[in-house]
Amino acid sequence: MPAETTDIDDIREQALRWLDDDPDPASRTELQAVLDRLPASAPDLADRFSGPLTFGTAGLRGPLRAGPNGMNLAVVTQAAAGLVGWLAAQGGTGPLVIGYDARYGSREFAERTAQIATGAGRPALLLPRPLPTPVLAYAVRRLDAVAGVMVTASHNPPQDNGYKVYLGAQLGGALGAGAQIVPPADAGIEAAIRAVGPLTEVPLGPPGQVLGDDLVASYVQQVASVIAPDGSRDLAVAYTPLHGVGAAVLTAAFARAGFPVPGIVPEQAEPDPAFPTVSFPNPEEPGAVDLLVGLANATDADLAIANDPDADRCAVAVRDGGSGWRMLRGDEVGVLLADHLMRRGVKGLYATTIVSSSLLRAMCAARGLPYDETLTGFKWIVRAGGGTEPLVFGYEEALGYCVAPELVRDKDGISAALTVAELAAGLKAQGRSLTDRLDELAAEFGVHHTDQLSARVDDLRQIADAMARIRAATPTALLGQPVETAEDLLPEADVVILRTATARVVIRPSGTEPKLKAYLEVVEPVTGGDVAAARTRAQRSITSLRTEIATALNL
Repeated sequence: MPAETTDIDDIREQALRWLDDDPDPASRTELQAVLDRLPASAPDLADRFSGPLTFGTAGLRGPLRAGPNGMNLAVVTQAAAGLVGWLAAQGGTGPLVIGYDARYGSREFAERTAQIATGAGRPALLLPRPLPTPVLAYAVRRLDAVAGVMVTASHNPPQDNGYKVYLGAQLGGALGAGAQIVPPADAGIEAAIRAVGPLTEVPLGPPGQVLGDDLVASYVQQVASVIAPDGSRDLAVAYTPLHGVGAAVLTAAFARAGFPVPGIVPEQAEPDPAFPTVSFPNPEEPGAVDLLVGLANATDADLAIANDPDADRCAVAVRDGGSGWRMLRGDEVGVLLADHLMRRGVKGLYATTIVSSSLLRAMCAARGLPYDETLTGFKWIVRAGGGTEPLVFGYEEALGYCVAPELVRDKDGISAALTVAELAAGLKAQGRSLTDRLDELAAEFGVHHTDQLSARVDDLRQIADAMARIRAATPTALLGQPVETAEDLLPEADVVILRTATARVVIRPSGTEPKLKAYLEVVEPVTGGDVAAARTRAQRSITSLRTEIATALNL
């Protein structure tokens, strides 16, 4: 018998066993249809059974489809049962709080998680409706929950969903209270998931308690109190939630803080899991904020703001001459927020990641403030410094900002948007803008120009090959300067860092998407006060650096 036939027979047997245990009639029908199309459907079936979705530090994330290598009710049932069992084994007491966004399947997955918690004798608290991820992170701390689950795929494509886990203070400790899990918790939960027996034997309890709107009102009140009460509020903002769940909460926070309610892109105002007006629901993607820019021009807005679909990220666009608008890079918003908090006298630890701009480090050194940088991900940022200094601000270049870690120990696109508005309104009252403040920082610390080279792949082996290539043939010079250090972070992380006297490159696979990323930075001093000339030189250098790294990676 040919090996291919044997493989198909083995996978068919796996699929039949899965069908017998799948609690969802719709998924069973979907998988049966794949089986009925064999042998033509063999590649599809093999992909669905190529292995289970692995529960890592980002939880679960994958396409909505039947089988172990997808997000479906069976996979969620197993994950929830494993999580609840692990919490019990750790001696964790207290409720499990559960949130969900408006994606396909999110509410169903959240409700199943609640039933599994109550079936194991643990109270389950469901957020009252589809809400932003930071509301769930806030609820874990506010309600002193043992853990939290957020059903969301953030800014992934419409066909995806995901499952993120947060721990409360009891198991996460002071730094990890209300933060996403880190090792070894992820491995422990993964092992507990794999130990779950037949899903038909997992006990299901009552639906749990649906929380009232008072929790959301509490979050809004606390977020509104993050900004100073006596600042200017004269600011016209255009806003889009990108078909996600941020609009109601963001507008409530702006109103509570005394700002005019932002104008919302009407085509994108309501949650829609199909994300019909964008090719990819991520404000960083080309074209994603075109409707926002149109609204900003039509309403003569001072500022344009976008959240991603679960509103934990915040994108900011500013006028760039006439009717043109420019999306600020995450590093630009990050240093603007940090500088704003510093000017307000906020003392404590400022943190970012190894792939973010080095400007925050320079600012902290000059101003005598503690600084730390971590691996990528807010699960690491909120643990920066190891508790030696209280964290007061953290950011990552991928549009994630934590301006109030005592409220939300994760990135929060709502509080970040409000703090950006506070800064912009204050500058507007002085006849100035966010770009003016960026120029001031450049004049003081030099132009820190960042960019990214990103390659999406169909085969993950391409990423492994590129990382092996850069390790085997590490460039000895970049931009005509010798590479002074070449740092390989294996085995802790699959990251290579190259540094010259004026440039830095960080190369790593994406943690959430099939992408290889190279984060580029050049630092150009400002001479004679001519910031524009320094920016031009920096732009030329970053373009050349991008070409050199693409060649080195064979992209």
